[in-house]
Amino acid sequence: MDARPQHRRLVAILSADAEGYSRLMGDDEAATVRTLTQYRALITAGVANHNGLVVDAPGDNLLAEFASVVDAVTCAVEVQRALRVHNAALPEARRMRFRIGINLGDVIVDHDRLYGDGVNIAARLEGLAEGGGICLSGTAYDQVEGKLSLVCDDLGEHVVKNIARPVRVYRVRLDPDSTPTPALRTRPARRRRVPMVIGVLVVLALLGAGGWAGWRWLRVPTSSGPALPDKPSIAVLPFVNVSQDPAQEYFSDGVTEDLITGLAKLSGLFVIARNSAFTYKGKPVKVSDVGRDLGVRYVLEGSVQRMAGRVRITAQLVDATTGYHIWAERYDQEARDIFALQDAVTQQIVRTLAVKLTEAERARLGRTVTAVPAVYDLVLRGQEERYRTTREANLESRRLFAKALELDPGYARAYLGLSWAHLQSFQFGWSTDPETLERARELAERALALDSTLDQTHSVLAQILLWKREHDRAIAEAERAVALAPHDADGYETLAEVLAWAGRPDDSLRSIQRAMRLNPQFPFFYAWTLGHAYYLARRNGEASDALENVVRRNPNFLAAHAYLAVLYTEQGRDQEARQAWEKARRLMPEASSSDIRQRLPYRRAADVERVIAAMHKARL
Repeated sequence: MDARPQHRRLVAILSADAEGYSRLMGDDEAATVRTLTQYRALITAGVANHNGLVVDAPGDNLLAEFASVVDAVTCAVEVQRALRVHNAALPEARRMRFRIGINLGDVIVDHDRLYGDGVNIAARLEGLAEGGGICLSGTAYDQVEGKLSLVCDDLGEHVVKNIARPVRVYRVRLDPDSTPTPALRTRPARRRRVPMVIGVLVVLALLGAGGWAGWRWLRVPTSSGPALPDKPSIAVLPFVNVSQDPAQEYFSDGVTEDLITGLAKLSGLFVIARNSAFTYKGKPVKVSDVGRDLGVRYVLEGSVQRMAGRVRITAQLVDATTGYHIWAERYDQEARDIFALQDAVTQQIVRTLAVKLTEAERARLGRTVTAVPAVYDLVLRGQEERYRTTREANLESRRLFAKALELDPGYARAYLGLSWAHLQSFQFGWSTDPETLERARELAERALALDSTLDQTHSVLAQILLWKREHDRAIAEAERAVALAPHDADGYETLAEVLAWAGRPDDSLRSIQRAMRLNPQFPFFYAWTLGHAYYLARRNGEASDALENVVRRNPNFLAAHAYLAVLYTEQGRDQEARQAWEKARRLMPEASSSDIRQRLPYRRAADVERVIAAMHKARL
């Protein structure tokens, strides 16, 4: 570990980003990347020519430091004028205009990176600048006043996010003879307090007796989202496939999922589940919106490129509360070293967020799981097929997992994937082989014999044991999965499912609610598990609400219709009960009370008889 001490220094910070970058990417990704690459090279050369140093350049952002404010401002002016020339050759809709903010401030230097308010203020100034413009802080302006032949407009003091004191802002007028545009002035807080109070009183007076309600209606609505956890929290957005072959999408998705799975095993880190993170796939998003919607402080984004036997991963970690890029790296190795690449990204996150690892967690990091790159590829493809949830895709996933085992009979994840596929075939009734469930069990136990730290193997075994009505063992396996991956949402959902069937609905509710926080955009079956637990806890109103949500999201989910029918029957809502029973019968016309007793894996006989009693009351 690098033990170099942190130290401080006074530097000029230049922060730049491209205005409208998301729109440009949405219109034409390839053209935007070409322009960005060309313009970033121009800016980097300008920084070097004026004795500066680029210290960070993630995405469309660039951060540079200078020993001299005069050098920083001169560089910024020359860069903006050069970019104007380049933009003039492009159609208006394709022009990329950079905003630049410059501040003189004290910063912390740690492992060649800069931190502190000195950097944050430069980023805020960049946000206040117009596209193609430059904004200076008061401290920076004081250093160049009288030294450069520039005209600057005083925009007054601004209260900016996460900075305790207002910052005085100056706008550099690149065309000194032009008429200044209206200032972006927001006056200092103390000056505007009296007129603001008067304005509020006038509005309330005009609104009359309904004043308060009217004022609430006039306010801009806000959404706070889930509260931040009490530990570092992160969402890993789907890494973009930038390979020449669109068919490589499964690979970039698989790499993303493996990163999420690996991070979820760390007890000191709160990690959003794959399902919620992948709702942003292919969409232009603001990191701040992601952080707010999912209730996390940090967002990891990046890209994957695989070609000519090599894999390149770029990754950047962003603070969603400030928008500031904490670090960005590019990792480039041969395809067989994909696990080393993933481990490097994980280790960087752990170091940056100061995540404390247990000895067991430290030992699990950096494991080599297979030495055959083709095997990993087959497992990712099999996983992708299984997620499609069709009979045909299930058969294809089983073929791919079996092929992986032919190439590497010692790869635990291939046994795990094949076990999941057999269990899925059993659950959906696609297999007529009575030994399907037992085969799933054998494969899961084989995977555990090879690697007992695979949390998902404990989860699949828990579900298999549940169907075999080995409730105590099922609970033990589900709890083991949660212990190995304390922030894996699906692990908590499996535990909740097993606890409910075992007659512990209150414990089930706690577990499924934990799963939903880790997976805010949860799939419909989370709502089923929640509704089932409410049903068993005799919280019938909440059970009905949850199960009605399930059938809205998945009208073909048999269990939700059947249990709504039971609830409606018990509540005397006879017409609704008949409609729910009819929908359930259409989905499974051959069902009988003896079938129900055999199919439902309840531990408590009373829970089965409750369903049967409702069926008899409805004369089914």
